[in-house]
Amino acid sequence: MRLGLALGYWGRGPDPGHLALVQEAERLGYDSVWTSEAWGSDAFTPLTWYAAHTTRIRLGTAIVQMAARTPTATAMHALTLDHLSGGRMMLGLGLSGPQVVEGWYGRPFPRSPLTATREYVDVVRQVLRREAPVELAGRFHAHPYRGADGAGIGKPLKPIVHPLRADLPVLLGAEGPKNIEQTTRIADGWLPLYWSPMRPDVYQLPSLPRDFMVAPMARAHVCDDVSEGLLPVKAMLGFYIGGMGHAAKNFHADLMARMGYEEEARRIQELFLAGRKQEAVLAVPDAFADEISLVGPRARIAERLELWRKGPVTDLLVTSPDPHTLRVLAGLNA
Repeated sequence: MRLGLALGYWGRGPDPGHLALVQEAERLGYDSVWTSEAWGSDAFTPLTWYAAHTTRIRLGTAIVQMAARTPTATAMHALTLDHLSGGRMMLGLGLSGPQVVEGWYGRPFPRSPLTATREYVDVVRQVLRREAPVELAGRFHAHPYRGADGAGIGKPLKPIVHPLRADLPVLLGAEGPKNIEQTTRIADGWLPLYWSPMRPDVYQLPSLPRDFMVAPMARAHVCDDVSEGLLPVKAMLGFYIGGMGHAAKNFHADLMARMGYEEEARRIQELFLAGRKQEAVLAVPDAFADEISLVGPRARIAERLELWRKGPVTDLLVTSPDPHTLRVLAGLNA
């Protein structure tokens, strides 16, 4: 099982310690570093900065939102960064949810998300292969565009730049069983959310292709007090389950429910949407936060890390601002 460093997206602004953390992860032998985006900082720009200050560590997006860019624009970002980094780029994509897609990007959330995802990946793959001009008679991502409101003179094109790698890895963030099954067919890897090594059956994983990446994120923190160490995990869960989606359509809350915490998930939503955000955080069960993270003394983390190794996880993407924790995990995973 390889280790990666997941930095997420910015809060109020860039974290001045992130570059040093990336360089330390590379020195420790971490395989990859990952950035994300929500509705603030983008994922590609910080990754380019880290690429310029490292030499070996692989660079991944976990995730870039499909609604943020056309598939050809996303492919341009990926092939450009792949060239600049000497072939270290991995492209992680995700649909996000209706509240973000329609509220932030001002676009309709696709009524057929599986089809929209499949078309998006198809176009990205065509750009990276550069075998012919991009053409797709798609429902959501038609190339060339032939809609009645267009000029009707679109021409199929292929990238001017020759991509460095036609097989640049494409990964997908997926939560529902049908989406996960499709991911194993059209992508090179899967970026699960809230992975519990004790509940692999929740995701209803099909047979996985050879060399298929399974790369969940997990908060890690070496500390004496487990309850205190879990507070950042609970804060994240309170925000995602309570606020990252509409009360009637929240994929993160639905996943928590499928993992055996349905009543708690609905209570967190209720509190968060009522403006009682701190209560929502405290309503996150310690047991749930604990099983999807690696928190506690070194010996406890070592024991729990074995559970992660026994399952299908190929890459553990660690979210931790603490260099000591990164060093401990590197030693335990050696």
